[in-house]
Amino acid sequence: MKDHPLRYSLTNELHARPFPSLNAPCMAAYLAIKQPSNAAARDRAEDRAHLLALLDRHGVPHPPPDATHYYGKLGRHTLKWEQHTEFVTYTLFEDGVSTRPFDPAIFEAFPDDWLAEAPGACITSALIRIEEKPKSDRQISDLLSEWYVAESLAVSSVLDDCAIIAGDFRIDPAGHIRFSIFVNEGTGARRIGRIVQRVCEIETYKAMSMLGLARVRNMSARIGAIDNELSQLVANMTHPVSDADKTLKTLLAISAELENMIAQSAFRFGATGAYEAIVHQRINVLREERFGGRQTFQEFMMRRFDPAMRTVKASERRLSAMAEGAIRAANLLRTRVDVERSAQNQSLLESMDRRADLQLRLQRTVEGLSVVAISYYAVNLVIYMLGPVGDLTDLSKLAQTAIVTPLVILVVWLLVRRIRKSMD
Repeated sequence: MKDHPLRYSLTNELHARPFPSLNAPCMAAYLAIKQPSNAAARDRAEDRAHLLALLDRHGVPHPPPDATHYYGKLGRHTLKWEQHTEFVTYTLFEDGVSTRPFDPAIFEAFPDDWLAEAPGACITSALIRIEEKPKSDRQISDLLSEWYVAESLAVSSVLDDCAIIAGDFRIDPAGHIRFSIFVNEGTGARRIGRIVQRVCEIETYKAMSMLGLARVRNMSARIGAIDNELSQLVANMTHPVSDADKTLKTLLAISAELENMIAQSAFRFGATGAYEAIVHQRINVLREERFGGRQTFQEFMMRRFDPAMRTVKASERRLSAMAEGAIRAANLLRTRVDVERSAQNQSLLESMDRRADLQLRLQRTVEGLSVVAISYYAVNLVIYMLGPVGDLTDLSKLAQTAIVTPLVILVVWLLVRRIRKSMD
C-alpha cells in the first residue's frame, strides 16, 4: 500500500518542537523577532539565513533545508530555534547562575552585528533564572521582593508544587522581561524544560496578542469619526428635504471605508484571538496554585491582559456592526431613492400623456382645417370640369358651386378619415 505523500511530514510535525531538557541551576535567554509589517507573508529564507549566520560563527552543522526548528550546542550554550507563522524565537541555555540575579551577559552570545542584521525587530526578550527551591518560602518571598516590582508581581506554585514561577512582566533596564523558576530537588530535566518553555510561550503570545490592541488604538479615532458621521447621516434620512442621492453616495463611501478597515485588520484580529487562547491554555496546563498570598499568572492576566483583549473584541464587533448598519442604511436610502424616482417617472409619464392628448387634439383640428382647404381647391377644379355642363343646362356658376361643394367636402372628409384609420 502506498503512503499518502504528506503522511510522514504531518506526523513528524507533532514532534517537531521538543521541549528542552534542563537541570537546575541554569539560565535562559529568550528572544523573539518579528517583522514590523506583513510578517506572515515574509520571506522565511531570511530567517534561516540569519540562523545559519549565527551557526557559522561557531562552526556548528546546519539543520535540514526545510527545518522549522533547531536544537544544538552553540559554544558553551545550547541553542533552541523555532520558526513560527509571524515570528522567530531564539533561546539560549547556560548551566549555572550568576551571582547577579539577572545577568544580561548571557545575551552576549548573540553578537551585536548579528542582531543588527536580523530580518525583523525584537517583539519580546526575556531572562529566565532557574534554580533549586530554597528551604523556606520566606527566603523565596524575600528574593522576589528584591527582584521584582511588588505591584505587578505574579507568583504561583505549578505542576503539583514541583516548582514556583514568578515574574512581573516589566522590561528591566537591560531591555528584558524577567522570570524566576524555583524547582524542587529531584524534579526531572524534561519537566523543568516544559516549565521554561511554557513561560516563554506565555510571554511571547501575550506580546503578540497586544499587537491587536495597538491596531485598535490606531483605528479608534477614525472609527469614532465614522460612527458620528454615520449616525448623523441616518438621522438626516428622516428629513424629507435631505438630498437622497448625495446622502447615498456618502453612505456608500463610508461602507467602502469600513469594509477596507475590516479587511486590513481581519488577520490581526483573528491572530489576536488565537494568541489569547494560547496564553490562557499555557497557563491552565501549569495547574497554578497560590503562593504566599500573591496573585497568580491567571489573575494577572485577568486584571491586565483580559481587558485589552476585550477591547480588541469589542472594536472588532463595533466595526462589523457599523459596516452592517451602513449597508442597511444604504439599502433603505436606495429604496427611498427608487420610490422618489418612480414617482418622478410616473409624473413624467402623466405629463407625456397630457402632451400626447394635446397633440392628438391639435392633429384633429389640423385635419379639420385640411379638409376645408382641400375641399376649396377641389371645388374649384370640379367647377372648371363642369363648366361645359353648365352651358348645356343653363346652370349658373354659382348654382354649380352650391351643388358641388357639399359633395366635394363629403368625399374629402371620407378620404382623410380613411387615411387616418389606415395609419392608426
